[in-house]
Amino acid sequence: MPLTDLRRAQLQIHFCVLLWGVTAILGKLITLPALPLVWWRMLLVVAALALIPRVWRGLRALPARLVLAYAGIGVLVALHWLTFYGAIKLANASVAATCIALAPVFTAVIEPWVARRPFRPRELALGAAVLPGVALVVGGVPDGMRLGVAVGALSALLVAVFGSFNKRLVEHADPLTVTALELGAGTLALSALAPLLPVLMPAFGGGLLVLPGLRDGALLLVLALACTLLPFALALVALRHLSAYTVQLVTNLEPVYAIVLAALLLGEQRELTPLFYLGVAVILGAVFLDPLLARRRAAPEQMREEVQHPEVLGTAESRQVVD
Repeated sequence: MPLTDLRRAQLQIHFCVLLWGVTAILGKLITLPALPLVWWRMLLVVAALALIPRVWRGLRALPARLVLAYAGIGVLVALHWLTFYGAIKLANASVAATCIALAPVFTAVIEPWVARRPFRPRELALGAAVLPGVALVVGGVPDGMRLGVAVGALSALLVAVFGSFNKRLVEHADPLTVTALELGAGTLALSALAPLLPVLMPAFGGGLLVLPGLRDGALLLVLALACTLLPFALALVALRHLSAYTVQLVTNLEPVYAIVLAALLLGEQRELTPLFYLGVAVILGAVFLDPLLARRRAAPEQMREEVQHPEVLGTAESRQVVD
């Protein structure tokens, strides 16, 4: 039976989220420290986008004010990726993916301020609901991984900040152009930080100009092309046929995919206690409950109107356009 457009879009968005879940696994497999890993990933994506004439046309059409705004967001994107992969190196892929599940909680607090809209009590309830899960996660990891939990939580906070700003500005430029500009600015920011970071945060440091080995180079290409650009392109197509509700539910599966893959491929379940997985269940339960409650209160037309801004897909893996 031939696939309908809706069914094809649903399969595409699930495949995108699975690929974003793989980024955490690749972050663990690549032996480079967090700083050169992120720098090479961003550089490879920017180099690929620079080959697309549409990107250059979009850049020429952007006013200076927007160029500066997107460049500033790009710095936040770079810091998000740096802390995300830093959390993987300091702990493991499961811990980092779980921390990213906290992003909707931070967004509930930050987005009303950025978007200048009223704060919603339901969003405060979401924040309160995940706190027991966070406590269980912290109690369920070895002492040596707890710094990784803190860095992962900072990464989720950065997702909320740059995602809220992206959402406010996303309609002002072509998504591919925005991606190239933000990641280009992020690459430059990391280049400037490179001399200082080994002193400020030795766990993140590493030389930028050292060429990765053959294995790391191949994995970086997979990370940049198959897990960043490919799902970005597929998501842009899929979003034409999906509601905001469907997209939010599917993207919330990203940490689930990452944790399952980490157990199957890396055996990380041996490093973590049942308390950790109970905490994960509490956090994900609250995150999934939020769109369900929102859907009950919103009219169908409202749900359709909230759709298809790809600002929640691409830079923060599944969270922003540009993960």
